[in-house]
Amino acid sequence: MLHALLAAVSIFVHARDHSTSPPPVGAPIEVFIGGQGGYPVYRIPAATRLEHGAHAGRLLVFAEGRPQLADVTDNDLVLRSSDDGGVTWSPVRVLADIAGRSLNNPCVVELHEGARAGRVLLMFQSYPENMGEHHVVEGYGSPDGPDRVCRTMVMHSDDGGATWSAPREVTRGVKRATGATSTATGPGVGIQLSRGPHKGRVIMPFNEGPFDRWRVYAAYSDDAGESWRAGEVAPDDAKGVANEVQMFERADGAVVLNARQHLGAKRRKAATSIDGGATWSVLADVPELPDPTCMGGVLALGDGVVVFTGCDSETRRAKGAVWFSRDDGRSWSEKTEIEPGGFAYSVPVRLSPAEIGVVYEGAGYTRIVMRRVSVPQAPAAASPAAR
Repeated sequence: MLHALLAAVSIFVHARDHSTSPPPVGAPIEVFIGGQGGYPVYRIPAATRLEHGAHAGRLLVFAEGRPQLADVTDNDLVLRSSDDGGVTWSPVRVLADIAGRSLNNPCVVELHEGARAGRVLLMFQSYPENMGEHHVVEGYGSPDGPDRVCRTMVMHSDDGGATWSAPREVTRGVKRATGATSTATGPGVGIQLSRGPHKGRVIMPFNEGPFDRWRVYAAYSDDAGESWRAGEVAPDDAKGVANEVQMFERADGAVVLNARQHLGAKRRKAATSIDGGATWSVLADVPELPDPTCMGGVLALGDGVVVFTGCDSETRRAKGAVWFSRDDGRSWSEKTEIEPGGFAYSVPVRLSPAEIGVVYEGAGYTRIVMRRVSVPQAPAAASPAAR
């Protein structure tokens, strides 16, 4: 009897330890380094791994190339790509440079449905230089007056990021005519829905100002990004509002947003849409996910597995971690640390069924790097003896 009991305890401990062992984390891979490639500062990463066509497997990582650390100066949008999983990278390429404008908040999505499958869409904002979110105005501007409007642009590539269309303005489709001053995509990634009545819909996550009254919503397209419409904002819960936001599709077709909190509890905010991003449930805190007021990344891997990347701190942009959910983001039961020091904006990208990359800003905003992280296996079911 005693021998059987000890054996049962041993089996239980082994199963428990296996389920909680952190997955392997790779060394940081440098992607953008301040002072190299033509820009003193790189910030605000966006990333995707292509899944279609001749360039399947290619990593595309975007950022703002800045002349200084300030958010709105003479920022350009830049790109580096890798065809070997991040071992080597292309030189820094300038994708967009608009005179007198600051380009911000890159958000990328590769289309996987419809006639345009394989097209890569990149959406971003164009601010008047040195006139940030505190100073822009509502509406769409007038040719007879000074331009104080935050504009949204989109460009696309049909050859794996080798060449790109010229930026095209879509402000009237994604910004409300009244009540909204600044707007911001993501930053990070957009999604295309894979199931349900809105299958094929492209969704870009948005927030809108004015400052201190941020609201989050989805802008969506049902024609592969040719035209856009702004959905309704997610109602807040009177306990703080949401700011920079990412979204993912659940297995049941619902869309879930995960947002940076503002003026509330130091927890991420979440809401759900069952109509393809047109309307949302009331924003609510996510108890397991702390937030020191910083952008975070989210990505659905399939079979109910979702990853969130962010700061494991309520007070500092530091202690970068990956949380894993096995129930489509309803709970976040597993966590592994990937960066003990400074850690700010981040975006996860699928590298293989067993591995993700986490692209993130390091300490002092001096570099953007990527770490490879193994996706932990689901805990093994307890044996009858362990019960």
